[in-house]
Amino acid sequence: MRAAWYERNGPAREVLVVGDMPTPAPGAGEVLVRLATSGVNPSDWKTRSGTRPMAAPRVIPHSDGAGVIEAVGEGVDRARIGERVWIWNGQWKRAFGTAAEHIALPAAQAVRLPDGISFEAGACLGIPALTAWRAVQTDGGVAGQTVLVAGGAGAVGHYAIQMAKLLGAARVIATVSSPAKAAHARAAGADEVIDYRMENVAAVVKDLTAGRGVDRVVEVDLAANGALLPQIVARDGFCACYGSGRAEMSLPFGPLILSGVAIRFFIVYELSPEARAQGVAQITAWLEAGKVQHAIGRVLPLAQVVEAHEAVERGEVMGNVVLAC
Repeated sequence: MRAAWYERNGPAREVLVVGDMPTPAPGAGEVLVRLATSGVNPSDWKTRSGTRPMAAPRVIPHSDGAGVIEAVGEGVDRARIGERVWIWNGQWKRAFGTAAEHIALPAAQAVRLPDGISFEAGACLGIPALTAWRAVQTDGGVAGQTVLVAGGAGAVGHYAIQMAKLLGAARVIATVSSPAKAAHARAAGADEVIDYRMENVAAVVKDLTAGRGVDRVVEVDLAANGALLPQIVARDGFCACYGSGRAEMSLPFGPLILSGVAIRFFIVYELSPEARAQGVAQITAWLEAGKVQHAIGRVLPLAQVVEAHEAVERGEVMGNVVLAC
């Protein structure tokens, strides 16, 4: 099979290789998926660059993807052969991910992809969509709430705006960094959009909420935005944090404790089985009902994996970057 891999950490152009590898065989409890697409996420380039140690001497990157089950291992229903699926945690704590023509992995990690949903969209579900679902659903959900989605034009933010509305949020505010991104967030359903490069976020939030603040923040970069929380969150409000631009940060203890804000940290790779099953079921229902938009920003062939990593690393694409395998 054709695959992309690296054998040491470093810049994409120095370490990523595309070549031939043996096609894996599914073991007991596993399925072999002929991949059509592979999703490229920020965590993929960060892992490749060295934020996490090498999982093995050779790593095929990427955790998200979609394709068709081609074979099954012992203990897996043969009726699944031919099933369209999307992948989660393809390369989490495993050597070989989805940047290849095939992947063998536990059957539970290949989820049925509803008819009518493209393989490109399927490659966006494992990390962006599940992260967004968890951020708006955890700790009581958002029904009746005013929600602020930081980075509303990002891969997670675009889904989070939609899912907050689907779960009954009364109002969704998004922060963005350009007029084009503002339009993108509005198209996802944001009621108001704040350009944080041009406007004072705290002042605009206070104006929009008559001084009360928002009930929930969906936070992409706590290191950058943590000090803003006590200025924008309503008393005893909530922040669901799934990312940070720095490994360590400082937070203003006094203002935060006076505000009563709670911060929930989570990473989609480590969802409990119960939470993941709930998220997969909800996302599947929305997909089947045609209620979710997917933002595919760029599709590149597997041979251009370097360009894909560099595009995501530079943040130059609005929407998800997907490889065609």
